[in-house]
Amino acid sequence: MSLDAAMPRTTAPAILPGSGGLRGTLSDLFWRRPQLLLLLMLLPPVLWLGIVYIGSLFALLLQSFFSIDEFSGLINREFTLKTYGDLFQAANLDIILRTVTMAALVTVASAIIAFPIAYYAARYARGRWKALFYLGVMLPLWSSYLVKIYAWKLILAKEGILTWLLAKLHLLWLLDGWLSLPIVGGNSLSVSFTGTFIVFVYVWLPFMILPVQAALERVPGNLVEASSDLGASPGQTFRNVLFPLALPGIVAGSIFTFSLTLGDYIIPQIIGTSRLFIGQAVYSQQGTAGNIPLAAAFTVVPIVIMGFYLWGAKRMGAFDAL
Repeated sequence: MSLDAAMPRTTAPAILPGSGGLRGTLSDLFWRRPQLLLLLMLLPPVLWLGIVYIGSLFALLLQSFFSIDEFSGLINREFTLKTYGDLFQAANLDIILRTVTMAALVTVASAIIAFPIAYYAARYARGRWKALFYLGVMLPLWSSYLVKIYAWKLILAKEGILTWLLAKLHLLWLLDGWLSLPIVGGNSLSVSFTGTFIVFVYVWLPFMILPVQAALERVPGNLVEASSDLGASPGQTFRNVLFPLALPGIVAGSIFTFSLTLGDYIIPQIIGTSRLFIGQAVYSQQGTAGNIPLAAAFTVVPIVIMGFYLWGAKRMGAFDAL
């Protein structure tokens, strides 16, 4: 008889006895009911999101159904659609149209600039060059938002380096001709629609480059090679292969560029003309004018626009490229 057969075997119990004390009781409870542990872990952020974020949005929406008394300047807390009717006045519609136009132009320009940069990073950058690419894209995001805007204000000013460079190249006549145009021009680039557009594109461009680069990373290289082998020109390869596959990434990046431009008020306040954007209108109505219902109604506009925008982006698969 072997030694192992002679020794009695002891088997551990299938279920260990419960631990003692409050800590052991809670540990046993969470082990038997993992859903309870998940609920307790999610409860604080859900309460924060529900009370602070969604609650404030609901309060804002509620304010938009009130109106302002034209004689006393006090808020009339009776439900009415009069404030939303004020949004359809010519001056307010002009603010909404100007903001949406700027957001669309910034999105299109960012996509055009970002695509070749993202394509190079996805197809050709390797090792140290790819790390340099990410550093170059992310580095502007590490600096202060206001510092970047004021730096651009100095660059675009009439005495700035851009005007000096154009003067050295004898192209100052071109800048003067552009600034003389009625809508996009102004006294200088730092107080013009064009200057606001340039700064918007610069500030939000990284948010377009990264999703497009991520989408292009998923495009198999053999598809591009197959398109070339079948006789397609580079333009046909771009239109029929690269662009459709990269479109979800472009739409994903446009969510950032479009929404951030739609709600920003600091850039138009520092670099721009006296023509207001939605963010500036909200700031002035709730601050200087004291018309909180109209400010709330203005705030609802980008929320509604982005709601439809996100719905369309989801149908195009943009969330998979985020």
